[in-house]
This record gives sequence, structure tokens and C-alpha cells, in this order.
Amino acid sequence: MKYVGAHVSASGGVENAPINASNIGAKGFALFTKNQRQWFTNPLTVENISQFKANCKKFGFVPEHILPHDSYLINLGSPDKAALDKSRKSFLDEMMRCEQLGLKLLNFHPGAHLKEITEDECIQRIAESINLSLSKTKGVTAVIENTAGQGSAIGYKFEHLRAIIDLVTDKSRVGVCLDTCHTFTSGYDIKSEKGYETTLNDFESIVGFKYLRALHLNDSKKDVGTRVDRHESLNTGLLGEPVFRRIMNDPRFEDMPLILETPDDTLWEKEIKMLYSYIK
Repeated sequence: MKYVGAHVSASGGVENAPINASNIGAKGFALFTKNQRQWFTNPLTVENISQFKANCKKFGFVPEHILPHDSYLINLGSPDKAALDKSRKSFLDEMMRCEQLGLKLLNFHPGAHLKEITEDECIQRIAESINLSLSKTKGVTAVIENTAGQGSAIGYKFEHLRAIIDLVTDKSRVGVCLDTCHTFTSGYDIKSEKGYETTLNDFESIVGFKYLRALHLNDSKKDVGTRVDRHESLNTGLLGEPVFRRIMNDPRFEDMPLILETPDDTLWEKEIKMLYSYIK
């Protein structure tokens, strides 16, 4: 079964996210467990936690289909010691919040070298950062999102994802989220049927589907290989409808969150219905 949803608002408290997801007909959802533009924020209250769990149960959401995303400020591969330490503390806080909420996944962008260290050095720092947080938490999987490769971001090659995984001590708690826009603009031509299959075969041989935990479903404003991260509403960008039809009929994407991050949230309910209509 496919579990399609969107990155919904948690404004007013994380307990509102399951309600917002249910209102758009989602079967899974993503959320920020705190303000994504702040390093640290107030801890979750007992009421936040209990109401979140109650609302998930009420609307039929289970942890395997919920994909929290960490703060955009975090750079787990930062070349600057102070920034790296702050990022690691913030990431641990994010992992602990997921643990409190009974969630099993935390999606994050791996990091950027800022042109001050090599890609390999950045990858080592990212893996060290993951290991530190995993050693201090239980039950939450660190889910690395592939990137478009904009700026100095790591993660635009499947080889980057594999290299990080290889350096993570507890491989049972590391996974990958593939973003359709990022995959395309980083240079993997998933638009054509042949390119789609070639890309997924490459992913299997380099990373392995056993590590895939989620997808982000986004069309793209920019073309293949441009390494620019600009999402577009479904079927209005350069990827187009056939890609999303393939995904919705691909058994490799069963039983995981398939999350919209498309720019117009007023279209999410329509986009979810449309995606389900593609299933043959």
C-alpha cells in the first residue's frame, strides 16, 4: 500500500499535525517538531506528547509513515567547529523529540562543506555526527535525504549516501529519503522510463533499497543536472505526470511515507487524490 501525504503545519503544537494531515486525505505526513528556523526551542510538554499520540491513533497514522524533518540551520558536516558543535547538539535535540513522540524516523539534509574542507572530510563529519546522536537515543532512524547539490551540499550522488552509511556504526538505524526534484536536478534523469529504471538500478547497486525509508514527491522548476533545488507542484514542472504514475505503481515504494513538499499547500488534497488515481 502507498502512504501519500504532505509536510503539514504543526503550528500551535505538534499535536495539530495529524489533524492537518487528516484534513487533506493523507495516509502519512511530515512535520517539523519545532520551529525549523531556530536552533533550539521550548521542550515538548507532556500534553503535546500525549495529544500528538492520541491524534495519530484517532486518525490512523503510525510512526512508520510519519517523517519528521530537522531544522534547516543544521549542518552536520560543517568545517567550523563551533557551528558543527551547535549543529550536533540541535540534531540530538531533534532526535530526542522524535523519541519522545514515539516516532521512528528523522529526515535531514546531510550537510555542506562550504568549500573549506573536502567532500570526503565532510562525509566523515556527517557520519560522526549521526553516530553521536544514535549513541544517545533509541529507536529513531537517521534518514539521509539526497540533495540537488546546490552550493556545496553533500548528498547529490548516491555514492555520497553510501559513503555516509558505510561510516555509521549502527546500520539498522540509518536510512535514505529520495526526493524526486533533487534526484532529477542532481543529474539522474528519472523523467524518461529508461532513465527512471537506470536510476533505481543504480540506487540499488550503490546504496540498496533496504535503506530506503521514504520519498519526497516534488516536480521540478529546473532541468536535469542543473543542481538547483526548486520544487514545483505536481505535473506543472519539468518532470511531469509519467514519473509520478510510475512511482505510484512501483512495488519498491510500498509501506513508506511518500511526502509532498510542493509549493502550493492549497493543492495538496487535490494532488494526493490525483496520485492515488494513478494506481492501476
